[in-house]
Amino acid sequence: MNRAAADTAAVERDAPVESLPWYRPVGNEPELFEHAYRERLPLLLKGPTGCGKTRLVEHMAARLGRPLISVACHDETSAVDLVGRYLIGANGGTFWQDGPVARAVREGAILYLDEFAEARSDVVVVIHPLSDHRRRLYIERTDEEIEAAEGFMLVASYNPGYQRGLKDLKPSTKQRFLSIAFDYPTREVEIEILRGETGIAEPDAKRLAALGARLRALDTIALAEAPSTRLLVSAARLITAGMAPRAACQAAIVEALTDDREIAAGLRDVVALAF
Repeated sequence: MNRAAADTAAVERDAPVESLPWYRPVGNEPELFEHAYRERLPLLLKGPTGCGKTRLVEHMAARLGRPLISVACHDETSAVDLVGRYLIGANGGTFWQDGPVARAVREGAILYLDEFAEARSDVVVVIHPLSDHRRRLYIERTDEEIEAAEGFMLVASYNPGYQRGLKDLKPSTKQRFLSIAFDYPTREVEIEILRGETGIAEPDAKRLAALGARLRALDTIALAEAPSTRLLVSAARLITAGMAPRAACQAAIVEALTDDREIAAGLRDVVALAF
């Protein structure tokens, strides 16, 4: 089967829309994701936490009918963690165990490296041959070079605001990827997301979206990050389950944003204005 035919077959195997992980497009991000997949191009998702990057990947993996292997990167994530290592077996001998990157390359899965900039620098060295025309993974310890199986796609994400002054991706690494910039949705779109994700009543969805907008506008409050759509969805789930709105917002939003008592008191006042 040639490449065009394979791509057509993949579209025909797509899951029904109602069975996909729910995702509300904000722009043309699903279309761009699909083009990147068809053209074997790596994709970088950049934007604040909780704004839909991971959900887009989950949605598109299901839509394209591809397995998804996700890695939550952190400052201790090394190339060995991702590629694989030798382990000691029950009989005392050693055996090789693939890491998530090697598995994705062999299986033709979508590999999602969340918070990619957090990983150690040796991870970038491993990823480079997978992010250009070579689409190969070299495993030094086994002296093996693996060509990516049909369907493999590399997707990475990071939060540029969070990384400022700490870690960041090198320009040479960024230029290996197509990029989609995410941000918090407009109030109208956020209402749709809250209702689509949780089934919350429209009046409460409107109040939560307005609350999110107010909190994001409070630049003078010393919050590490603005409230994400994910936090609003969590609050909506609690409200839909029967919890009082103020209590739901306290648990899902206020306590998640700060440990400072004075700041928390100020946030509760803003919640009280919404509910």
